[in-house]
Amino acid sequence: MVATAASNWPDFQADEVELAGSRLVIDPAGILWWPAERLLAVADLHFEKASSFARYGALLPPFDTAATLARLCEAIMRYRPRTVLALGDSFHDGDGPQRLGDTDRDMIAALQQGRDWVWVAGNHDPDPAVGIGGVFTPELRIEAVTFRHEPCGQAGEIAGHLHPMARISARGRSVSRKCFAIDAGRMVMPAFGAFTGGLNIRAPAFMTVFGALSFRAHMLGATRLYAVDAARCLPD
Repeated sequence: MVATAASNWPDFQADEVELAGSRLVIDPAGILWWPAERLLAVADLHFEKASSFARYGALLPPFDTAATLARLCEAIMRYRPRTVLALGDSFHDGDGPQRLGDTDRDMIAALQQGRDWVWVAGNHDPDPAVGIGGVFTPELRIEAVTFRHEPCGQAGEIAGHLHPMARISARGRSVSRKCFAIDAGRMVMPAFGAFTGGLNIRAPAFMTVFGALSFRAHMLGATRLYAVDAARCLPD
């Protein structure tokens, strides 16, 4: 366990992991920090999910984008990255960028100031958007690490898409939390968006990525992570 990059967050603890020969930091906010590259990565923001549901009559509080951006702003303030990387499904659908309110659009522009911003294509938002800044790419490779949206189990892969969640029994009750799913060569990041759910790491999709229950779930807590072997986690 290590302290975060900012000394004014003394109670906030993050964990170091090694993947494909690189030292990475995973954060209880659900973000990845690569110190050597000064890169901050998040997955599955799902901006404008509420407005997408509203079009089909399912009314949700229309504050998901603002809430997600507030958390992202806090993470950027904590680490001061040179590059921000959003690992796909940044918008809940292809029309999401057009539905952004002016305040949220201005916040995205402000967060992009002075740094590189990379949007990786997701299954919800496969095409480059207009008017939101940054650059768009199907995936990004840095040294032996490949960032993409949908995991395929490749060595050195960091992905999102599956929204990993772990469930354990603690003190006589069941506890479910979003988590990082990690082994020595692969990582699936938790969904960062305010209105995102999760898929239990015992689901078959994770066996396709990792091949066995030999990976670990790093469950998100308020100020720290809790690492649990996947084999000890409960199915749904």
